[in-house]
Amino acid sequence: MMGVMVSEETRTMPSTPIRSSAGTGTEPATRTPPTRAWRTRLMVVGIVLAALNLRPAIASLGALLEEVRDGLGMSGSVAGLLTSVPALCFAAFGVMAPRLARRFGPGAVVCAGMVAIAAGLAIRPYAGGTPGFLAATALALMGIAVSNVLMPVIVKRWFPDRVGSMTGLYSMALALGTSAAAAVTVPMTDALGGSWRSGLTVWAGLAAVAVLPWIPLARVRGTVADGSHSTKPATGAGAHSTKAATGADSPAPAIGAESVKPTTGADASRSAADDLRITRSRTAWALAVFFGLQATAAYITMGWLAQIFRDAGVSAGTAGLLLAVTMVMGVPLAFVIPRLATRLPHQGPIVVALGVCGLAGYAGLYLAPAGGAWAWAVLLGVSNCAFPLALTMVGMRARTGAGVAKLSAFSQSAGYLLSIPGPLLVGVLYQHSGGWGLPLALMAALMIPQIAVGVVAGRDRTVEDEAARRTQR
Repeated sequence: MMGVMVSEETRTMPSTPIRSSAGTGTEPATRTPPTRAWRTRLMVVGIVLAALNLRPAIASLGALLEEVRDGLGMSGSVAGLLTSVPALCFAAFGVMAPRLARRFGPGAVVCAGMVAIAAGLAIRPYAGGTPGFLAATALALMGIAVSNVLMPVIVKRWFPDRVGSMTGLYSMALALGTSAAAAVTVPMTDALGGSWRSGLTVWAGLAAVAVLPWIPLARVRGTVADGSHSTKPATGAGAHSTKAATGADSPAPAIGAESVKPTTGADASRSAADDLRITRSRTAWALAVFFGLQATAAYITMGWLAQIFRDAGVSAGTAGLLLAVTMVMGVPLAFVIPRLATRLPHQGPIVVALGVCGLAGYAGLYLAPAGGAWAWAVLLGVSNCAFPLALTMVGMRARTGAGVAKLSAFSQSAGYLLSIPGPLLVGVLYQHSGGWGLPLALMAALMIPQIAVGVVAGRDRTVEDEAARRTQR
């Protein structure tokens, strides 16, 4: 499937025209497409490997949370704080990603992010005590945060005509990494001698592998595709500025293309993106709140679902498998949902369907947590696919590359900031109530506004159009 998608990308990428005639050599021009294809394939590999590493740091901890709590002497409230750390780090560090990308290039930032993930996962089990564990976890999450924000930007810039397909592939890999961490962490810990430290450390190896494809990509400041800000292929411009690729101010030619003076339309588009005040957009705020509420549900699920099943009498190994089922539902659906979303003028119906699945799953956990465990795991897995839908809407609610960067940074940073109290509050309610009735009621209550703002965010409009309408008033 990856090969088919890559070939589609190389066919749709705009390129400098190649002219040939009998008896004339045109080898320099004919070498350009293979170079582009090679870089495109490497980028696909890099995106997949990066996505595989964006959740094991969290999902592996959820599978071993009880052992980690016992080993470090954590209370339920402190464990709730630990499950809130991802959202806190994503909000704090994610907002830095566009600025870092402008200075160093998105590839270099993602490469550094993979290094931070590998280092944090290798250090945290042996950091000594809860503070050291939290600090090393924050290091890994810092790398995840900047990569989270830049993935939609990279997809938009390198694959402007395949946003849905590439977002689906990226989301599938993310879901696969999450489900694998949930499923194999407990048995792998047993195989390594039963120490939770060994079970958590092993995921640093996967992150180290993900660094490799990003090393050559870190030197690429532009994109393989044409530099147009628009999601459609540009015509009449064979080059772009680094600003088109990374938001930087200094111009740089596109790879394999001649430098051509930007068109007036490109100048206008760039100027509009520069003047875009993202915080004045209703769509941006709706998307940020939707992102935050779906992140709240996701991190509560990753952090506490296995514990809910274990408290209902399910064994640790089976609870890990149930969490894996929840996560693995995102593998096929994360590919289907973005493609479906890009074909619909309004994504509201998908938002409603996912929300109903979440409400049904929470009701099942309350009424019969062990008896219908597999069904509830599937329903919550479907509901968690609001994440790839949110990523797809980020790419659809902005027309320009710079607009996507701003919208991605704002919606993810503000959204993750909004999601911080959720997992912490669940831990506090669990500790003080002694059961899961109140936490589940909270989770179900939060699903209602998630559906409402998701419908608003799914309307067919862009943040640039909203800004233009405000200017005309």
